[in-house]
Amino acid sequence: MFTIIGFVVVVVAVVGGFLMGGGNLHVLWQPAEFIIIFGAALGAFFISSPGGIVGLVFKNISTIFSAGAATKKEYLELLSLMSTIFSKIRKDGLISIEAEIENPKKSQLFSKYKSVLSNHHALDFICDNLKVMITTNMPPHELESLMDVDISAHHQVEMVPSESITKVADALPGLGIVAAVLGVVLTMGKIDEPPSVLGHHIGAALVGTFLGVLMCYGFVGPIATNLENQAKERGIYFEVIKVALVAFVGGAAPQMAVELGRRAIGGKERPTFMELEKGIRNK
Repeated sequence: MFTIIGFVVVVVAVVGGFLMGGGNLHVLWQPAEFIIIFGAALGAFFISSPGGIVGLVFKNISTIFSAGAATKKEYLELLSLMSTIFSKIRKDGLISIEAEIENPKKSQLFSKYKSVLSNHHALDFICDNLKVMITTNMPPHELESLMDVDISAHHQVEMVPSESITKVADALPGLGIVAAVLGVVLTMGKIDEPPSVLGHHIGAALVGTFLGVLMCYGFVGPIATNLENQAKERGIYFEVIKVALVAFVGGAAPQMAVELGRRAIGGKERPTFMELEKGIRNK
């Protein structure tokens, strides 16, 4: 919602200010400039991006219109799941969850936690590290290092769309200058025309520079920043899992391990202590 509002505000502010200054919108409609700038930007993106990255960027671009970060309800589900797993391990031993983590999609233990099941990256992260706990006697600091490597690798992939779009945004002002220069070249061919005609063509050429700068700082750059912030917010979800698992392996009681995981959540998404207690009891 805020993304759409932002787009509307940018357009209204720029066009409204132009009209207030006595401008004519017809001057800004230069299809050739659009084709040069956006066609060149798209081509440069394809040149700089392997096939996998192109698909990843187009897959993630639609997420700028979604909520992005995990909600308080989703964090409550995650922490409740961790509490259930830890309690079962403490009561019946690590081997009691082996069948559950081998096929979590069909597990009764995981079936109550729909938001975790739908997040396949987080689900794999939980199950893989529980398998490590079952098969090895890894000290807490080594398990933490292992999870840090996993989180870092996942974060690098998550950042690819924002980094790729940032490079496109950086190129747009330069491509706007390219369009403007081509417009001036065309204008030079009409040098014998009256000043009014020359002025129109020069103004049309300058629209290229205007479009390149506007699209860079008003639209494409903010889209890249949106994707970057979403990637950072999704990383918090994995940090919560890591903190809780490391605490439990280090000997913390299930309730304390889950509480430490809760403390890794920032902002309004963090459930209160009582909300977490209530959520665990309900599950």
